[in-house]
Amino acid sequence: MQGTSDSNPELLDAMALCGHLVARDSVHWFLAEHRQRLFPDDMFGDLFGSGRGRPSVPADVIATVMVLQALEGLSDREAINQLRNSISWKVAAGRSLADEGFHPTVLTLWRNKLRLSDRPQRIFDAEREVINAANVLAGKTRRALDSTVLDDAVTRQDAIMQLVAQIRRARRLIPAARALALSAHDYDNDAGKPACAWNDRGDIDRVVTELVNDARTILAVLDGVELDDIQAEAVGLLALIAGQDVEPGDSDGTWRIAQVTRPDRMVSVHDPESRHVHKTTSNYRDGFKAHIGIEPDTGLITACALTAGNVGDAQAAPGLLAEETEPVEVLADSAYGSGEFGNHLAGQGHTATIKPIPLQPAIPNGFTIDDFTVNTTAATITCPNGITTGSAHAAMRRSERNVEAVRCAIDAPLLPVAATSSSMNTTICSPRHEPTLAPQRSRSHTASTAQWSSGPLPGSSATAAAKSATEASAATGSASLTAALRSTCSASSTSASPGTTHGQSPHEPADPGLTTAKRHPQCLTQPSTTRSYPPTQARRLSLAGEPTLQHHNITPSEKATCSAVS
Repeated sequence: MQGTSDSNPELLDAMALCGHLVARDSVHWFLAEHRQRLFPDDMFGDLFGSGRGRPSVPADVIATVMVLQALEGLSDREAINQLRNSISWKVAAGRSLADEGFHPTVLTLWRNKLRLSDRPQRIFDAEREVINAANVLAGKTRRALDSTVLDDAVTRQDAIMQLVAQIRRARRLIPAARALALSAHDYDNDAGKPACAWNDRGDIDRVVTELVNDARTILAVLDGVELDDIQAEAVGLLALIAGQDVEPGDSDGTWRIAQVTRPDRMVSVHDPESRHVHKTTSNYRDGFKAHIGIEPDTGLITACALTAGNVGDAQAAPGLLAEETEPVEVLADSAYGSGEFGNHLAGQGHTATIKPIPLQPAIPNGFTIDDFTVNTTAATITCPNGITTGSAHAAMRRSERNVEAVRCAIDAPLLPVAATSSSMNTTICSPRHEPTLAPQRSRSHTASTAQWSSGPLPGSSATAAAKSATEASAATGSASLTAALRSTCSASSTSASPGTTHGQSPHEPADPGLTTAKRHPQCLTQPSTTRSYPPTQARRLSLAGEPTLQHHNITPSEKATCSAVS
């Protein structure tokens, strides 16, 4: 049954004897004064269905310990040690100096009760009401989003062990399944794997086939049988396991381990909600993800969520902003840089200050989407050579993800590196997301190159001339500088085929430095003499007013071309 706090203080009450030692502006003092009003007994009444039995630890004490535990980042055992030894914790929880606290597993019990209830975040909601009533976040219009991996203690199971474990569980819970005579394994007496020659692929396929057939036999017998909730959950999980990691074999009625990992694969039948987590290409973990939104000036947590480990940060992010009633600026890393989340923020009126997802060229020092000018409305794309493909030169396909692949018909040759890969002539863009992602990448490039544009590069002799060219382009518009570059380098580039359109696309960035980088002579010179280099480096050097080619191992003809431009 639910326990309650006694309104009468004990003889050695910590608040009465040592309350003066606790700072008045601390969280501990605030909880000491308002604990019972924040967490009244009736807030947790639904967690106790019976009025009989031994009274529980009072709800306001449990809630106070949970708040302080989260605030100080402590484990259950460490939190109870603080409740026993710390005067400030005793004052906050309304305990006596002689109080020994309670066992750490009590916190686990309460968390499980809260998790299974209709309002699992009621403690967090109570804290949010206090924050709103105090108007602490008034005028605070920034929210930082982040996540962390919570490792699960469950053991990762392969397909065979999952089948054995779940068949054993179904037989243990359901008499009709236990009465079946199954041939693949002695499920009732052996919790391990069936006998198998594990170095023989044919024998492994035999074991998989027998296990899957045993599972299918159980499912067929239990079809239409009335089951309680626990039994139904076990049967449903068995049906999922029986088809998760297997595929049909070469002959009818046979099964084998699938060659690919299924999306959203369950890692263990003992914790069906746990999933694989890939923090990096080499870091594989199993568990969950904790997502939070915070106000960066005060450090207050404004929202939180727990998801399976394979849920992307950008997928969970909209839920962290659902309670925001006014537009905010969202601060996040590149894990939140998806186009779908960017469109969501724009639709809600929020401002995205998010690091763009890094663009990776198909080959070293190759081009990326930022080196092309994409017009998603007109379905055209302008390549770094200045050639625009229209409907007559664009082969488009629409996939299930609504992504268009636009093949740039490059009739004039580009860099030698472009000819080393047949995929270099294909640029992938999303007509729904590119209008949102492109400005984010542009702002990121501008911020990252600000340090370069503040002054000349060390040892530069052509900085002044290049700066003059940049200033002139800013005054007359980027189109004039682009035209000048094309005119100067026209002798070095091959002629375009009939039907191609030269000229600046209306979707080119207004920033003259970025336009210069996109139309730099390195994209327009003769491929037989030109060396390639990363586009990001070209942007930095050109924004700094430095002739880019002068700092690389280039041919004399390229130097002459660049000097003519500057």
